Amino acid sequence: MRVFSGALATETNTFGPMPTGIAAFHERAYFRAGEHPDKMQMHSGPLWAAREVGPARGWTLIEGLVAAAVPNGLTTRHAYETLRDDLLNDLRAALPVDMALIGLHGAMVADGYEDCEGDLLARIREIAGPDTVIGATLDPHTHLSQKMTDSADVLICWKEYPHTDILERARELVQICADTHAGKIRPQAAVVDTGMIVSLHTTRQPARGFVDRCTALEGKDGILSVSIVHGFAWGDVPDMGTKMLVYSDALQDPSGVRANAVAQEIADALCAARDQFESPWPDIDTALDDALATDGSIVLADSADNAGGGAPSDSTYILRRLFERGIDSACVGPLWDAGAVKLAFDAGVGARLPMRIGGKICPQSGDPVDAIWTVKALKRDMLMNGLAGTLAKLGDCALIESQGVAVVICTIRTQAFGRDLFTQLGLNPEDRKIVVVKSSQHFYASFAPLAAKVIYVGAPGVVVRDLSMLPFANISRPKWPMDR
Repeated sequence: MRVFSGALATETNTFGPMPTGIAAFHERAYFRAGEHPDKMQMHSGPLWAAREVGPARGWTLIEGLVAAAVPNGLTTRHAYETLRDDLLNDLRAALPVDMALIGLHGAMVADGYEDCEGDLLARIREIAGPDTVIGATLDPHTHLSQKMTDSADVLICWKEYPHTDILERARELVQICADTHAGKIRPQAAVVDTGMIVSLHTTRQPARGFVDRCTALEGKDGILSVSIVHGFAWGDVPDMGTKMLVYSDALQDPSGVRANAVAQEIADALCAARDQFESPWPDIDTALDDALATDGSIVLADSADNAGGGAPSDSTYILRRLFERGIDSACVGPLWDAGAVKLAFDAGVGARLPMRIGGKICPQSGDPVDAIWTVKALKRDMLMNGLAGTLAKLGDCALIESQGVAVVICTIRTQAFGRDLFTQLGLNPEDRKIVVVKSSQHFYASFAPLAAKVIYVGAPGVVVRDLSMLPFANISRPKWPMDR
């Protein structure tokens, strides 16, 4: 059997201040056909899962382009069309293929393309033909479109947030696609739109219970796969929103009644629980008061400046209040400031110098913080433990400190994933009273064990929590919580 696999993925914040160009993909993950490394990348789960089982099953695996970028603003037309066409040309060169296994994000928006994944999958179907089994994995923060489900045989979202189950979902995809090719099953999709956009942190209830409920349904009564499509709130496109995606086997559920019933049942339950998904988002000073009044190290999540949601990761609102309030046992990271990193490297470890940190990209970044900083540590080409065993690039990094506040500044914009963000530079975050991470949720698996409390801060920024502040023009309305 001939199997093709590739990936094209990013998440687009259509309100973000910076475009996503070709360089963003080369910076994070760009591997031409046949050049994928001997380690799974975040969006290459299907390729990696096919590598695992293909040799024993006698498959010929043809590996195409794998390209992914850190979330940012609108993807340029040139970037999308170039990468899309490269991947499609790899597919053409591989023909004929029995299966096409694709790694996608699901919330990529480009100039002229509000549904990049739908466009890509439709073109893959046109090239590969009606008999090729097409499957793809998706980040749950996706804009699920009719074009996507029409073009693919099966789409599977990662269930966990943080996304710790990337490989597990890829293995499921490969098995379902293989069984479909063998004629053992015939997947059919049921989609129900909840009319909401909610944030589902699966490390706590009630979202944890919904994930367990979906998993328990799979493999029974003809149900093949159950995905909660969280949606991505900062994408102004018609398909934005929280949805249910259920696949049943048409050989056991010919009319799709069972799939539709499961999708509707869980969608209704999500709607009934919607107020419970909203965690408190205290303002900066309230969060700092809470942290100082609580014993132990406290982790503050600066979600509004999360690079993983398309923010610049250079905002200074929390950093400034740490200085203004004289809090002298804190660390912050990662803050994107390539110019300051260069100055720190030029000065060297141990140097004390005045620097303006952060606050450079847009009004939502706040003003730069001026201080006399000591360069505590430097590291070139630093990598951080990411999700599901993958690595995240931080580029050249410096640990700088002033008045008891330490900051990791980096040259490649990314969010906080692992504690090694700090420890590689000689700082143990658990030794600090307050640990500020620029991330929404992916920090949780690594940082929560050290924290007496995790506080999600309602700070200003590009990934603002109050969605009513965003000038939506294209989403379907009404939509909760904007239209309560």
